[in-house]
Amino acid sequence: MAPRGIPSALPTSLLTLTLLALLFLCSPEPTTAIKFQLPAHRYPTAKCIWNTVHENQLVIVTANVGTGEHQRMDIEIVDSSPKKNVYLSKKGIKSETRLAVTSHAEGEVGVCLKNYVEGDVTIDVANKLSRIIDLDVDIGADAVDYNAIANQESLSGLETEMRKIEGIIKEVIDEMNYLKSREERFTQTNISTNQRVQSFAWFTIVALTGLGVWQILHLRAYFKRKYLID
Repeated sequence: MAPRGIPSALPTSLLTLTLLALLFLCSPEPTTAIKFQLPAHRYPTAKCIWNTVHENQLVIVTANVGTGEHQRMDIEIVDSSPKKNVYLSKKGIKSETRLAVTSHAEGEVGVCLKNYVEGDVTIDVANKLSRIIDLDVDIGADAVDYNAIANQESLSGLETEMRKIEGIIKEVIDEMNYLKSREERFTQTNISTNQRVQSFAWFTIVALTGLGVWQILHLRAYFKRKYLID
C-alpha cells in the first residue's frame, strides 16, 4: 500500500507527456544539410539536391554561398512532377539566402544551383573558378521557426517544446494517412488485376470449349458426308 500523500500511479497527463517526449526524441529529423564545391562554367548544368515531401508541406532552404570573383550563383526550387513546376527562382544569390516554399503535391522537391562565369576571364582562370555551397533544407515541422512563435505568443520553454511535439505528431499522423491511402490504392489495384485475370481465364475456358465443340460437330458432319460414319 502506497504511503499517504504519494500517488500509487503516474497521472495520465504526465504519462502522456513522457510518451510524447520519447516520440520526439526517437523521431527522425526531416533535415538535409550538405556542403560541396560547385565549379563555374559559361553554360553550367544545374546541380540539384532532391528531398521527398508531402502535399502542402513547408520547405525552408538556406544557402550559404562562399565568395568568388567573376561568378554568379542562381538558384531554383522545382518539383519532380511531369510539368516540372518552378516554385521559386532567384539569380545572383550571395552569402546567406533563405527561401521558403510550400509543396503542391506528393513527390520530390529539388534545389537546383548553377554557377556562371561572368566577365572577361581567360580559359585557364575560368577553369579554376568555383564556390563553396553550404545548403540546409528543412521540411515540415523542422522548418517552423518555433523561437519566433514563442516570442510572438509569449510561450514558455515547455510550451514551445510541446508545440514542437505537436507538429511532429501531426507529421506522423499525416505520414500514416499517406501510407494508408497508398495501401488502399495498391489493394484496389490488386483486386482489379485479379478480377481481370479471372475474367480472362473464364473467357479462355469458354472460347476453348466452344472451339472444341465446333471442331467435333464439324468433323462429324465431314465424316457423314464421306459416309465414314452413320
